[in-house]
Parts: sequence; structure tokens; C-alpha cells
Amino acid sequence: MTGDGKTAEQQCFAQYGLDDRILQTLELLGMEQPTAVQREVIPEVLQKRDLIAQAQTGSGKTAAYGIPLCQLVNWEENHPQVLILTPTRELAMQVQQEIMDIGKLKRIKVPALYGKHSFRQQEKDLKQKSHMVVGTPGRVLDHLERGTLFTGSIGYLVLDEADEMLHMGFIEQVEQILSYLPEDRVTLLFSATMPKAVEVLAQQYLREPLRITIAGEPVSSRAISHGWYCCDDAERLELLLGLLKVYNPDSCIIFANMRAEVEDIYDALWEDGFSCARLHGGMEQWERTEVMRDFKKGLFRYLVATDVAARGIDVENISLVVNYELPPERETYIHRIGRTGRAGLSGTAISLVESWERHELEQVEKLLQLPIVQLELPTAQAVAEAEPAFREKMDVQPEEKGSKHAALHANILKLQIADGKKAKIRPVDIVGTICAIPGVEAADIGVIQIMDWTSTVEILNGKGPLVWKTLQTKPIKAKVRKVTKAKF
Repeated sequence: MTGDGKTAEQQCFAQYGLDDRILQTLELLGMEQPTAVQREVIPEVLQKRDLIAQAQTGSGKTAAYGIPLCQLVNWEENHPQVLILTPTRELAMQVQQEIMDIGKLKRIKVPALYGKHSFRQQEKDLKQKSHMVVGTPGRVLDHLERGTLFTGSIGYLVLDEADEMLHMGFIEQVEQILSYLPEDRVTLLFSATMPKAVEVLAQQYLREPLRITIAGEPVSSRAISHGWYCCDDAERLELLLGLLKVYNPDSCIIFANMRAEVEDIYDALWEDGFSCARLHGGMEQWERTEVMRDFKKGLFRYLVATDVAARGIDVENISLVVNYELPPERETYIHRIGRTGRAGLSGTAISLVESWERHELEQVEKLLQLPIVQLELPTAQAVAEAEPAFREKMDVQPEEKGSKHAALHANILKLQIADGKKAKIRPVDIVGTICAIPGVEAADIGVIQIMDWTSTVEILNGKGPLVWKTLQTKPIKAKVRKVTKAKF
């Protein structure tokens, strides 16, 4: 019970004295009460304290630091004031999207820096006003070494999933990045576990940090059914195809250890008529982004992925997770199966295991503190009997899932202007033109992005259609420009 007579779960975000625009955004995102990690972290970040927070993936930790940082940044400052480091590209993009949503009405700009994406385009993004930067250690370090990322205004550093950065060998790069940052800064470290190397990093670079540990719901307590099938390696792919038809899930992730295996599985599924896609580190970033977007929308049912590529997957209602083979490290099993059985829903996790791997499975059982039951292989007759229902489901286009961002974007229209820096277009030109439209004011204008040949501007408060219609004939900087509706 808190001082005002409310339980912790009944507390709302208004208690933190947040900007009305942030509170409005949180309401539109359906965030009514802070989660456990948010209740602990938000007030401390607002007090500008260094902290170490140990919390599971899916606990709401991005918003735990994103909300107070959106409150603290000075919109007028042109250079980034916050640097957020994440271990993978997918997680960087997920963090970027979540923080931009939280700061949408405050017009917070958050460029993302990661590999396999144009360095030149990222350099251009950094030359524009930006409030926070999120990126992977390797690409962030590249920008620092080339002098394209200005750090003089950075007052906050976030190390997100520090244990995973350690596991992926990024700690040395993180330490190099720290040498470029102002010493007078607030440092926030988030980690699911606290291995010794992360503790050493924290002791060296954080100043009297507050320690916060959130005892999240263990995966072992979720409604997940664990099972395994014994198979020879030569029979693994055929067994997988039969099992998927018998289980016939609405949504499924199949994990493989290597990208070559992902491709083999994907090819076999595709040839057999499965609604599927694949995800691994060898793909172009735009492909990976499209796959994740479509999977979140529910546009296909089966995703075949490596562990690295799947980092940052946040998809609802995954009913089946398949370990095509056991992961090299038993902790990875926990990470994989954590994709199912969320939000009170039940899920199933199955593994294909060779007889000689039984000892490895026993180690996973010890970690889970739960038995993983050996299951009977499906007969050819069982697979044949399951075939009609499977084919019927594959012939039906999955219903597209609604986005949790839909309410936020409902009253925002993003416009694209067919001119940019090369035509000497500046933000002030766009703002001046739009504010001259009767009934529209500066508060109705959101984030503006000026590229070489094109520009985008977000129009808030449901006034987008009026602005779009007016700009079809109203000149911007003495010339009527082509203005179209753009996608977020």
C-alpha cells in the first residue's frame, strides 16, 4: 500500500509529474499503470541517479528508462543528449520505435545506428536535430571514430541487455565508447543476469549506483508444456514437417543454430505449402525488418530463425516454439521458449533431440526445474489424418493483428514532401507554411525530417487531412511541391 492508499498496481503514470504530452501518449498506447520495473526505475531516473536494474525481457524495461528520458531531454538542444546501446540491430530498432512512440507528441527524434544499413544515411540523420541515439556497439564506435556522432551534449547513457552484449563479445567496444563520453553523465545499466564481467563494468563506470532487482515471472511458472522427440539427424527435417502438421499452430517460431539450417528448413516448409518466412543475420536489413513487421501483423504463421536474429522479437500469441536442435548454451533454451506462454496464455515448446544429447537435455531440465517429457513420435497415419486440417488452415489468409500503436497514430498523418535539402528546404519553411493554414498551429506539427530529395512531417491532432489538402495548392518556399500521405 502506498501513501495515498493505493496498491502499487493501482498507481498511474501521472504521479511522476510527467509532461502532459507524454501522459497523453501513454494513454493512447494503452499503458495505464506502470509495471514493477517501471515503478522502481522511473522516479530514480527522474532524479538523475546511476542505477543497475536486473529485470527480464518483456518486463517493460524499455519504457522504464524511455519515459523519464523523454521527460528529461531538452527539445531545443540540437545534439543528442542520450545514447542507448543494445546488442542487436533488431533490438535497436525495437527500442527506437518504442521511444519515438512515447515521445511522439513531444516530437522526440531518435536515429538508430546499426550495421548493414547505410553509414552515409546515418551520418545525414545525425546532422539533423536528434534528442537520443540508439545503436549497436560496433556501428556506434564507427561513428565515434569517424567523428560523425557528437557526444558533447550526452548526459545519459543506457546499457540495455548488458549481459547479452557481454555474451556477444561487445564489452571491449562498450568500454571504448565510454571513453568518448562526458564523465559527468548518468549511466543506466539493464541486464537480465549479472555475470561477473558486467559487475566489473558497473563498478568501474557507474557512480554509487542504486541496485534494483525485479523478480519477474519465471518462465518455468508459465503455462508452457515442454516436450522432446528423439530423432536421428537424417530424419530431423522430415519429422519436423510431420510434427508441424499434427500440431497445426496458428503462430510458431522454429529455432535453428545456423543460418544454413534456417535456409534448409525454410525451403522445405515453403515447398510443402507452409505459410512461412525466415530470419537470420545473413539477410539484408530491409528484409529482416519486413519479415518482423509482417510476423507481428500475423501475415504468415511460421517463422524460422536463428537466436541472434530473433533477439528483440516481441510478438503476441505464439502458441508453439520448436527447437530444431538444442541450442549450444542451455540458457538460450529459456530465451527461446519465453516467446510463448505470455500474458496468461498457454504455449507449447518442443525439441528435436538425438539420443546422445540426452545429457544436455537433463542440464536444461535442471535450469528449468521442470521435467521435459519425451513424447511419442507421430505415426505416418497420424500425419496423414492431420493433413486436411493443415491444408485448410494454409489456404486461409491469417487475420491481420491490430497494432498497439494504432490508437496513437489514429490522429496523426505523416506527409511526404517531394523536395528536401537539395532544394534548400528547411524545417522553418515547412513550419511557416503549415502554421499559415487557418486552424493549424505549431502544436499541431510533429517530427520533421529533411533528407536530400524528400522531407516528411507529422501532423497531429487530426488536422492531417486539412494540411494535406491545403498543401496540394499552397506553395512551400514560393513553389507548390508534390505532397503525399506516407506510412509510419
